[in-house]
Amino acid sequence: MNEFGIKPTTANLPELGLGNVANAFWNLTPAELVEESILRGYGALADSGALAIDTGEFTGRSPKDRFIVADSKTEDAVWWGDINIKMTPEHFDNLLAKATSYLQNRDIFVRDAYACADKNHQLNIRVINEYPWSNQFASNMFLRPTQEELSEFAPEWTIINAPGFYANPETDGTRQHNFAAINFTKKMIVIGGTGYTGEIKKGIFSVLNFILPHERNVLSMHCSANVGEEGDTAVFFGLSGTGKTTLSADPNRKLIGDDEHGWADGTVFNFEGGCYAKCIDLSAEKEPQIWDAIKFGAILENINFLENTSTVDFHDKSKTENTRVSYPIHHIDNIQEGSIGTTPKNIFFLTADAFGVLPPISKLTKGQAMYHFISGYTAKVAGTEAGITEPVTAFSACFGAPFLPLHPTKYAEMLGQKMTDNNVNIWLINTGWTGGAYGTGERMSLKYTRAMITAALEGQLDNVDFTNHEIFGLAMPTTCPNVPDEVLNPKNTWEDKDAYDVKANNLAEQFIKNFEQFADNANEEIMAAAPVVKASV
Repeated sequence: MNEFGIKPTTANLPELGLGNVANAFWNLTPAELVEESILRGYGALADSGALAIDTGEFTGRSPKDRFIVADSKTEDAVWWGDINIKMTPEHFDNLLAKATSYLQNRDIFVRDAYACADKNHQLNIRVINEYPWSNQFASNMFLRPTQEELSEFAPEWTIINAPGFYANPETDGTRQHNFAAINFTKKMIVIGGTGYTGEIKKGIFSVLNFILPHERNVLSMHCSANVGEEGDTAVFFGLSGTGKTTLSADPNRKLIGDDEHGWADGTVFNFEGGCYAKCIDLSAEKEPQIWDAIKFGAILENINFLENTSTVDFHDKSKTENTRVSYPIHHIDNIQEGSIGTTPKNIFFLTADAFGVLPPISKLTKGQAMYHFISGYTAKVAGTEAGITEPVTAFSACFGAPFLPLHPTKYAEMLGQKMTDNNVNIWLINTGWTGGAYGTGERMSLKYTRAMITAALEGQLDNVDFTNHEIFGLAMPTTCPNVPDEVLNPKNTWEDKDAYDVKANNLAEQFIKNFEQFADNANEEIMAAAPVVKASV
């Protein structure tokens, strides 16, 4: 076996069953990996300098094919069900043996990296990839050791990523030929049958969502975070389409990270060393930071070029609507060095309520914060997914249900405790509709949303009067700088007040119905924060 690049003293390929690979390329630079990808016919350079590749059959995650090994470490701790699907240790061992056998006599690409910018919680990771562009993705997305650190790198977790290896569902305990399997006892992830790189990133996110809350009393969060000129940290939770990326990208604040963070005693820290952004319909005007980050070292996934050019057509969704770009965080100018902030002063839950019911800004009690955190609400509108012709509710526990190995109440109770211990303000921000539901009302002005968030960050809402929402009980400010007073209470923006009450009742009923699945594990304070349906409507 030939070896290239920086090989650490802890090289353990034979122990993993990979002693007979053709070549092991260790810790190649991004430029070397780009060259390997192009020479091997896996991709092409866009005129921006970014590498464009196709991930193959799968252009997104496959949540029904993600497994966790059920053993003494996980059996009583994991929230088993449709999100966390059991796999036996025997099936995992069989898949591992088959995957490593598949990689024999092939070239592999090995990357040593780590997750968690807070050194107290650093998780060393060794990623073994079949493809060079997958290895470059790992370089982009995880934190990058120095050359000196690489020479003595000791991995704690190992990822084996073999897109060309297909499982046999009849014998391997999988649903179909693709899979991502996590073994917390062996500290390994094996991914096969899919080239979609997000499985690598979210595999480690799932690992951290178990280890940090369960073993270290650190709250793991699916959120973005930034820090102001005074050193104040803000955290933004929100599902797709709620404005998480847009609202956390503030020219007056430095970005800590855009997707995954931990909250330890005294710190909020990025898990990652890069960003993985959607780029469908991307433009320099809408997302200038992402646009400028697409340069040499970035990887574009599943895009198309304009005919007879190497210019990306960001509007072309013929391969997928989930076109993506990964890039190291230093491709963005306005970042927080070290990717660490202090304890947050303000946390924002972002929702795009297409029913026009929720206030544009409201301050949450501890119980409400836990309730809305577990609910993880937004609404999907026509055009976001096939078959959606009118708004529908979307709930994702803790704004990241697919990646939570523990029961959502565990994360919510940790959030509530940290909120109390650190006197943190938590705000619910509706970036959705006002003056009526989707189709009747209009989208909340981004200018007003930014003004409300700025007012909260600068303490301008600390001493204003609040009034409570009739059904959801949310505390709504009666005034806010640079925002018309009438906008702040959503009912005031509707011409037909009775119609508003009906719509608010309907949304409350859907919140209550969704929460039934969590009720047995939720404490009284959480349950008391549920909306109350008005009997007179």
